[in-house]
Amino acid sequence: MKTLLLLYMLLVRSLCGCAQSREQSRPAGGACEGCEAVYEYGKRTLNAVDTLPDFEEKGPAMKISGTIYHADGKTPAKDVILYIYHTDQQGYYSTRGHETGWAKRHGYIRGWIKTGADGKYTFYTLKPAPYPGRNNPAHIHPVIKEPGVQEYWIDEYLFDDDPILTPGERKRQEQRGGNGILKLTKDPQGLLIATRDIVLGKNIPGY
Repeated sequence: MKTLLLLYMLLVRSLCGCAQSREQSRPAGGACEGCEAVYEYGKRTLNAVDTLPDFEEKGPAMKISGTIYHADGKTPAKDVILYIYHTDQQGYYSTRGHETGWAKRHGYIRGWIKTGADGKYTFYTLKPAPYPGRNNPAHIHPVIKEPGVQEYWIDEYLFDDDPILTPGERKRQEQRGGNGILKLTKDPQGLLIATRDIVLGKNIPGY
C-alpha cells in the first residue's frame, strides 16, 4: 500500500511539474489551434535534421534548410523545436489509420526538428500539392516552440513558382518569423532545394 501511495505521489508531482512548465512559458502569437502538436514527438530524440515519412514515396523530393535566429536576426537560436506538416500528393492531410492526437487532422506527413548551438535546421520531404478544388497555394505549416515562450505559428512555407500564389496572396502574408516564400532550385540529382531563415518573435503579436 505504501509503495502504491508513493508511486501515486510521484506521478502527481510529475504531472504538476509538466503543467507548471507549460504555464510558465511567456504567452505570444495569439490563438494557435493545433499548435500543441509540437509536443507530440513522443520518445523521439530530436535533432537538427528530420526526414518526413513521405520522402521515399513518389513525388517531387525536396530539401528545406535554414537557420533559426534570436530576435536580433543575427544570433543563432539553440533548442528551438520546429514542427511541420503538410498535405500529400493529392492535397489531403492523409492518415494511415492508427493516428492519435493532432495527427488525426494533420495527417502522417509531419516532422519535428530541434536546433543545436548553430541554429541550423534541415528537413526532407515531398513538395505538397494544393488542396483539391481550392485556390489555396501549396504550403507547409510550421509551428515554433522556443525555450521560455509559448508555442506559436509562423508564416507557411510557400513556393514562389506556384501559379496559385497570386500577388494578392503574397501581400496577405504577415511575415511572421520572416519571409516564408521559397525559391526552389534543383541539384544535379533533381532534388528540389530551398532555404528559409527564421527570426524568433518577428511580427509575432505579444512577443
